[in-house]
Amino acid sequence: MSGDGETAKVYTLHAAVVALLVALNFILPEYHHGVLARVLVLAVFAMGYNLLFGYVGLLSLGHAMFFSAGLYGAGLPLYHLGWGVPAAFAGGIGAGILVSLVIGLLALRTSGVAFMIVTMMFAQVFYLTTLYFGEWTRGDEGLVLQQQSRQVALGAGTLDLTNPTTRYLMAVALFAAALFATLAIVRSRHGRVLVAIRENEERTRMLGYDTFANKLAAVVTSGIICAAAGAAYALLFGYIGSTFASVQYSILPLLWVLLGGAATTLGPLVGTVFMYYVIDITSSYTSAYMLVVGLVLILLVIWFRKGVLGTVRERWVRWLP
Repeated sequence: MSGDGETAKVYTLHAAVVALLVALNFILPEYHHGVLARVLVLAVFAMGYNLLFGYVGLLSLGHAMFFSAGLYGAGLPLYHLGWGVPAAFAGGIGAGILVSLVIGLLALRTSGVAFMIVTMMFAQVFYLTTLYFGEWTRGDEGLVLQQQSRQVALGAGTLDLTNPTTRYLMAVALFAAALFATLAIVRSRHGRVLVAIRENEERTRMLGYDTFANKLAAVVTSGIICAAAGAAYALLFGYIGSTFASVQYSILPLLWVLLGGAATTLGPLVGTVFMYYVIDITSSYTSAYMLVVGLVLILLVIWFRKGVLGTVRERWVRWLP
């Protein structure tokens, strides 16, 4: 297959996925409409994690702080300072850039298991900080953002982020932006360098590439995507709380990526949707739903060792990015 033909297939597939998500807005019942909006935002979070873990090979247990940086960076100014939605979203992105840059400069001095431990320690510090400043954050109880503060004046009209249809379409827009940005990155020269670092960092360095600068760029880009998801979560669903900074929210995107397929652009979406609905369905039948979920995940890992889309790419569709 020619390079142009493969590129056309890749972009057509991704455009079709986005078009399907838009079409679902008019088909899904109310409950699943709301659930999928939340899943799409969390899938963006997983996409940010996948960029670092799947393509660079850096196992992090600290990505909850990037998501929460966006969450608090957008939510706190909106709640306490009366910022508008655009300024609050920009504040969330700015917080993500700052946190990921600082963490990247410090954590990338380590590698392997040490990198994982260092990122987890920083994330725990971030979590404890949100609890310490409970006067402003209200800790695990969290803050509920008022409906009127989540509206954007557009000429004579108003964009109401509390409206279910608007919320869903904004989630799709965020997902589409993150998806095509990730696709562009991984298919670029920088993306190929990141994969080379994952496969053999020493050889990549010997070829003349600045591996530290490339990894730092990946950490910051990953942080921006995760922070965008966090900021969107605060603005679309109107809640911020310390739970999102806990270690649980550093482990979840790892599971979503592993299930969907690490180093695949659509894998985070597949993994997030699958795990969210498995938990949702099984919990409605039994209180021991985590046991069922665990068994399902074990079977999935046995049959799809590289995740769903990773295995599909390996066995049948080689051109999947």
